[in-house]
Amino acid sequence: MDTALIEKVGQIGIPVKDLDRALNYYKETLGLTLLFNTDRMAFLETGGLRLMLSLPEKEEFAHSSSVLYFQVKNIQETYEHLSGKGVRFIGEPHVVAKMELTETWMVFFKDTEGNTHAFMSEEQV
Repeated sequence: MDTALIEKVGQIGIPVKDLDRALNYYKETLGLTLLFNTDRMAFLETGGLRLMLSLPEKEEFAHSSSVLYFQVKNIQETYEHLSGKGVRFIGEPHVVAKMELTETWMVFFKDTEGNTHAFMSEEQV
């Protein structure tokens, strides 16, 4: 077989403890677009990728999600804006990599469900 079987990542699941609280956070605080929701799941969109917030069906799925790295245009503006909306950041924006003409900046944060995620930006120097 010449072509890859996997085309792309189409959806990422994020386990939550309180669906209404998590949906409010991702939609209202982070500004993601709600596609639809049910009594146990909510589907949001960011840059062509669907995020599924869900109450775990079984205890084995009730653990923290993988770290999602959200790409932003200006990390300092994002940090300041979302700090004002109550986002719990872990530290401040900082450089994690320097290339010839680009610096990669990152800042980590906790969502309302205890999951750790990050904002990242590529800055020209």
